[in-house]
Amino acid sequence: MADSPSNIAEFTVSQVAFAVKRTVEDAFGHVRIRGEISGYRGPHSSGHCYFSLKDEKARLEAVIWRGVFGKLKFKPEEGLEVIATGKLTTYPGSSKYQIVIEHLEPAGVGALMALLEERKRKLAAEGLFDDDRKQPLPFLPRVVGVVTSPTGAVIRDILHRLDDRFAVRTVVWPVRVQGETSAAEVAKAITGFNSLSEDGEIPRPDVIIVARGGGSLEDLWGFNEEVVVRAAAASTIPLISAVGHETDWTLIDHAADLRAPTPTAAAEQAVPVRSDLLANIDDLSRRHRAAVMRLQENRRNAVHSASRALPSLRDLLNFPRQRFDDLSGRLGLALRSAAAAHRSRFGQVSARLSLPALARVLQGQRQQLETLVGRQGRAADVTLGRQRQNYANLSGRLRPEALISGLKQVRTRLDQSSKDLVRLKDDKLLAANNRFAAAAKLLITLSYRDVLRRGFALVRDGGGQPLRSASAVAGGAALEIEFHDGRVDAVAGGPVDSPPKAQPTVVTKAKSRTKKPNKDQGQLF
Repeated sequence: MADSPSNIAEFTVSQVAFAVKRTVEDAFGHVRIRGEISGYRGPHSSGHCYFSLKDEKARLEAVIWRGVFGKLKFKPEEGLEVIATGKLTTYPGSSKYQIVIEHLEPAGVGALMALLEERKRKLAAEGLFDDDRKQPLPFLPRVVGVVTSPTGAVIRDILHRLDDRFAVRTVVWPVRVQGETSAAEVAKAITGFNSLSEDGEIPRPDVIIVARGGGSLEDLWGFNEEVVVRAAAASTIPLISAVGHETDWTLIDHAADLRAPTPTAAAEQAVPVRSDLLANIDDLSRRHRAAVMRLQENRRNAVHSASRALPSLRDLLNFPRQRFDDLSGRLGLALRSAAAAHRSRFGQVSARLSLPALARVLQGQRQQLETLVGRQGRAADVTLGRQRQNYANLSGRLRPEALISGLKQVRTRLDQSSKDLVRLKDDKLLAANNRFAAAAKLLITLSYRDVLRRGFALVRDGGGQPLRSASAVAGGAALEIEFHDGRVDAVAGGPVDSPPKAQPTVVTKAKSRTKKPNKDQGQLF
């Protein structure tokens, strides 16, 4: 039976694989499959995406080609439950079947909300929603930047509201507020406004409004993308978020500096009401004028009160006028007294200025001058005589005989001084020798060697320390005995109750170590 030919048809591997591929594609040409994304790591380097769809019982491989991935409104994320629309096929290279996805959507609002909450927790953990990062809005901006669709009703509502409240310059950055490119365009608009220069052709806005009308969660999903939230958080220009209706909340609302319930409310919060400001200014001006008038009236009353407290002009001048009258009456008498006093002094001086008095003064001055001239001549003669005498004395002392005599006297004094120095040196040396000899005698007297010469001996232990009592010596201890003419080694015996009768203590290992006295030491002692 084994060798008999079989009637079963024979196929190659490729034939079977491609037959299965055609069968699967014909049976499942277009399907919608619900499952959870697993193994998603982002697009491959080729641009294609590979991952799996799974449920609690099975797993299906999935692929999204590069051209389809760029057109998807909703991008796949790990762990998200989705509904994938596409066709089933097989991959002959690995004998597995897969779905080629053409459209992808979340599996209901619950999945989107779960994704939204997860993204919200992630961004909040990074601190993008912290209140201390939020900037205050300017009170009166010069330029307002609006990021929204240029064709919708939102921009018309914002411009109309700004014109009603306070007409300021408005710069609109047109973007798509729905669709697959809306998130990137909104983020680019926010970054573009921040990159404008202060003095550029397009003015840099003082506040930015990001606005969109109401819609479903899917319609507003672009404002929940991370790129939009990060751009809003990084904006250095204060940003107002006005996305959707009052009940709609997106992630950009948490990152913005202020959240407005509607686009119209955002315009109201961006600028104040011009008429209210004018009315407030008029009210402040009126109150200022009234306050100035009250202040002037109060100051005027204070001046009047102070003027009533001051004395009158007549009272102020009465006392000076009385003093003036008193002084003017005393002035004539004072002038007459002063004239009489000056006349008396003039008479005294004029008497001293007579010709005989002047002649006497001149005569006295002449005599004084003659006396001084005479004294000057005598003083000059005396001074000249003293100078001559000094010169004579000096010339006498500088004669050769005088110089030789002086040198002899100096030599005599030097000889006497040298003799005195020699005698003083001998006296000092003799006294020092006497003191040294006395100290040497005292040292010999106090030395223990003089005691050894009288028949005594000095006993030391093995360490060279003197022993002063028998109780300090143990039996068998090494001893060193010093006599006046040398040293010997000994070993101590046992204790002795009574002194020996006839024989002295036997000394073992006796060895004379006669030590020659040091010559220098002998001279010292």
